[in-house]
Amino acid sequence: MKGSIVSGGILGTAAIFGGFLYYSQVYAYYDPIEVSSPAAMVSATTFDGAPEDILAEDFEGIDADTSPIKYRSCFKTPLSQAMMTETFVPHEAPTPLTAPSWFGCFDAKTLEADLESGAAMAFMGTENIVYGIDRVLAVYADGRAFAWHQINTCGATVFDGEPAPEGCPPAPAANAGQ
Repeated sequence: MKGSIVSGGILGTAAIFGGFLYYSQVYAYYDPIEVSSPAAMVSATTFDGAPEDILAEDFEGIDADTSPIKYRSCFKTPLSQAMMTETFVPHEAPTPLTAPSWFGCFDAKTLEADLESGAAMAFMGTENIVYGIDRVLAVYADGRAFAWHQINTCGATVFDGEPAPEGCPPAPAANAGQ
């Protein structure tokens, strides 16, 4: 009888901890982005290397202070894919990161398939929005658009503790890994 009480206590504690861990990963640290905040401004990088704000309507976004790659947003833009292709730098390796299931407007799997098929086109939003992290935009022909943060080549190398590759901006001292 005493063994069942101890094992029940262990299982109960594990269930409570597991529930807390699930909640903290999926809900606790995300905050909605207010439409009036700077984080709701959407820009893309022109072929001149300059960021240019683009028109974004019906913006919905989330972010977290705990990680620079938790940013996700959904919006509509009146800019055509053809115009964007002539004006903004395409992104060569877009990899949409999954969003919490409760953030229903952002479906990374569908977005990734549409980027591969050409139904959506990816553009460089802001390179090194935080060192080693790029904001990437994906735009559909009907004006639906999405943005997320992903680690770039410089960040992947530096975050692994290696020196910044040639052509990368100097790594911040805290991330230099040296």
